[in-house]
This record gives sequence, structure tokens and C-alpha cells, in this order.
Amino acid sequence: QVQLVESGGGSVQAGGSLRLSCAASGFSYTRNKCMGWFRQAPGKEREGVASIDSDGSTNYADSVKGRFTISQDNAKNTLYLQMNSLKPEDTDMYYCAAKYWPWGCDSVSWSPNYWGQGTQVTVSS
Repeated sequence: QVQLVESGGGSVQAGGSLRLSCAASGFSYTRNKCMGWFRQAPGKEREGVASIDSDGSTNYADSVKGRFTISQDNAKNTLYLQMNSLKPEDTDMYYCAAKYWPWGCDSVSWSPNYWGQGTQVTVSS
């Protein structure tokens, strides 16, 4: 059974930083995969934020390019999202997501098979 558990959310002021972590259990990091982060606020559509594949190739939403960095530690089965220069519009619930996929993540808009429970990020002005 695959479990994705996010942590690292919280409240920060605009301009601050947070690092989100996603610990995966039951999910093989040795298989070809696509993993990433999505975010969603109440009443809004879910938005892809960043994705990374087994080769380490990354994709970012235009709204976060240059500010967010996605990375993975295969030895720890953990996915990260470093968020710098946070803005109030980054306030959302952030979700870790994954799927086994041999062709990589070609964008941030992909369809995961597995989801975490989410971690809240709140940025105040």
C-alpha cells in the first residue's frame, strides 16, 4: 500500500521560505516514476506546481519558476519542495503526488495515481 505523507507546511510572512517534505512508503523509487506537488485552495481548481522524474528532469509552473525548487532523495524515499520568496498568492493546501511512469513528467499537469493528505501553507502580507 502506497502512502505519501507531507510535512513542513506552516505560516510565514511574504518573502519568507518553507521546505515541504513528502515521505513515501510502499512506493518504489527504483522504478521509473513521476512525482510532484500540486496545490489547491477552497473553491479553486487544483494546480500543478512542480514535477520531477526518475532522471531528475524537472518542470515548474510559471507562477513559481525561479522561486521554488523540487528535489528528491532516492535513498530516503523523500520528495522535497523548497519554496523561497513566498507570496500571499502561494497560500494553499499543498499535495504530494506520484505515479509509476516510464516516460517522465512532461509538464506539471499530469495525472497521479497516489496522493498525500496535504499540508497547509499560509503566507501573510
